Amino acid sequence: MTNGRAKGATWERKLAKILEAELGVRFERNLEQYRTAAGGDLIPDNDAFPFSIEAKHYATGTGMKPEWWAQSEKAALAIGKMPCVIYKFDRREPRCVVSLEAIAKLYGDQDDGRYLVEFSIEGFCYLARELMNK
Repeated sequence: MTNGRAKGATWERKLAKILEAELGVRFERNLEQYRTAAGGDLIPDNDAFPFSIEAKHYATGTGMKPEWWAQSEKAALAIGKMPCVIYKFDRREPRCVVSLEAIAKLYGDQDDGRYLVEFSIEGFCYLARELMNK
């Protein structure tokens, strides 16, 4: 049986490297998350990064679970960022979920955050870059 915490930590480290390569922003694992549940799983070294990231890695599944989003919203609220879940199932490409609010901000519009959008890692990084440069 796989140790879930070790699998999650491995995914967080790998995701941090992927995001750094795409965005030029360094991320470190938030080791306080197990005690405080605030701030997400990865902490960026650039305050302009607009998201609080919850990273999930499971063997099987079909999509993001509602409890992952609730956890992401709680962590994001604690640090004044927008929520984001980046999840991966074994032998599948990672997926990123954000609120439509993130896209609306690019155009100066408002959204109440009820609607979610799912991206590839590359699509998510494009959105993050655009928001950081706005």
